[in-house]
Amino acid sequence: MIPYVALLRAINVGGRNKVPMEALRALFVRAGAQGVRTYIQSGNVVFRCDDGAAVCASVSAALFAELGVRAPIVVRTAAELREVAARSPFDPAATPTLHVYFLADRPDPSRVAALDPDRSPGDRFVVVGAEVFVAFGVGAGASKLTVDWFDRALGTTATARNWRTVCALVALSGGD
Repeated sequence: MIPYVALLRAINVGGRNKVPMEALRALFVRAGAQGVRTYIQSGNVVFRCDDGAAVCASVSAALFAELGVRAPIVVRTAAELREVAARSPFDPAATPTLHVYFLADRPDPSRVAALDPDRSPGDRFVVVGAEVFVAFGVGAGASKLTVDWFDRALGTTATARNWRTVCALVALSGGD
């Protein structure tokens, strides 16, 4: 069994898409996942199975059918998540507002090249593989570097996690 981390977008954020973590864990178990654990209330699920993409597709369908919630799910193996944490182009200790935007697909290089590095003055970002590392100048709230903008600009689906959450998920998934 391979350890995975599922990252659900926009679960329990701003009072929308409310999904109790107990119900979310149950959906993963019914989809065939084992050792299912959640981290905080924002749609982070650590689990083991043989095919993470298949489990997440099943959970996504069940979320909509049973709870009426449409929430894209981005999945990484524990090993992939560990690699993400190891290759940050920004020094996490010197960047308290570091976030990682996990992309559903690796973006086309021409789309990456077309990104406007000055879109949100004071903020910096670097696309590495299927992740975007974002160092916010002040914080994410006022930034123009939103998941919706990266979705449109890169032609894929993104979901963001702060650096503390990334590190916690690495540890929970056995990827540390």
